[in-house]
Amino acid sequence: MPASRVARLLSGAGDIAAEEWDRLAGPGNPFASHAFHTALEDSGSATDAAGWRPLHIVVDGADGRPAGILPGYLKGHSQGEYVFDHGWADAWARAGLPYYPKLQHATPFTPATAPKLLSNDPETSAILIAASETLIRENDLSSAHATFLTDADAAQFQAAGWLERHDVQFHWFNQGYSGFDDFLGALSSRKRKALRKEREAALSGVDEILWLSGSDLSEAAWDAFWVFYQDTGARKWGRPYLTRAFFSLVGERMGERVVLVMARKGGRIIAGALNFAGDDCLYGRQWGCTEEIPFLHFELCYHQAIDIACQRGLARVEAGAQGAHKVARGYRPVITRSAHFIADLRFKAAVEDFLRRERPAIAQEASALAEGLPFKTEPG
Repeated sequence: MPASRVARLLSGAGDIAAEEWDRLAGPGNPFASHAFHTALEDSGSATDAAGWRPLHIVVDGADGRPAGILPGYLKGHSQGEYVFDHGWADAWARAGLPYYPKLQHATPFTPATAPKLLSNDPETSAILIAASETLIRENDLSSAHATFLTDADAAQFQAAGWLERHDVQFHWFNQGYSGFDDFLGALSSRKRKALRKEREAALSGVDEILWLSGSDLSEAAWDAFWVFYQDTGARKWGRPYLTRAFFSLVGERMGERVVLVMARKGGRIIAGALNFAGDDCLYGRQWGCTEEIPFLHFELCYHQAIDIACQRGLARVEAGAQGAHKVARGYRPVITRSAHFIADLRFKAAVEDFLRRERPAIAQEASALAEGLPFKTEPG
């Protein structure tokens, strides 16, 4: 690697100026932004103490300015990733070898497609990937993992010989709908009636639905949402991943990208769903409630997201990890891609064989799920 193209490591996203990071990340995806990464790190959510030690790879150009960034975290566990490799860790343990720490190229706690190779130059991206591999080999780490990749990034990792893994998420695609009713018009009669009844039941149980962004994101609103998030996180993972400070920081640093959907009843906020808006996509993230109302989860997380996407002219909604129930609400099963570098050739061969068998099964699952889509005809 030429001296002018040597990679260096950052111990935090705050070690680089926001304008330099965002110049490479581009404005389109909120999860690639400097603001999002620093909010995770500065809030104590993604830190060494939490098992997410920041280790971002940077390659400088001939002008001395950063030409590429590959965000990374040294992981002491596999929590908060949403691409599950616990079976791989067990295999390493049975062989008497350490799987952790490993290197994770991901947006922590965020199962949403986002650029990982922050560069406009394929040669620089290739150097970033090579630097990740060197980091694994020189430090006797088991592996590196790049998750929820864009198609362009997936192609670069695949060209470098990383192993590709597939999974299924559910995304809604805007076919030029003017609003939710226009979307309903594309559904079969039976499905259309079912969703209308579902929305009526949810909305009749609350007094008001609020969309909060920018200056409307008060600390009181975040306090209410924090209660919802803690309850959901405790039930799903045992403890919430994100700290309370994280929500204040994203509100402060990128509030224009936030859409907090809240339900009010009897003068109290009883439920909420957090979304982030990109240039062409709305990304659904956390949800929670303090009062159970039939179908309110579907209303706040899926139907309101469609309303927002239609109003803003966004091309799609990514509704987060898992949840086959989303299909009946017009969310299409979509293949997501990750890439994996395994240093030990014996384990690489075993993982490669596993993935070779897993990918057709994932494709078959997605195809079977798509049969439950509610449209009169397949959208073009």
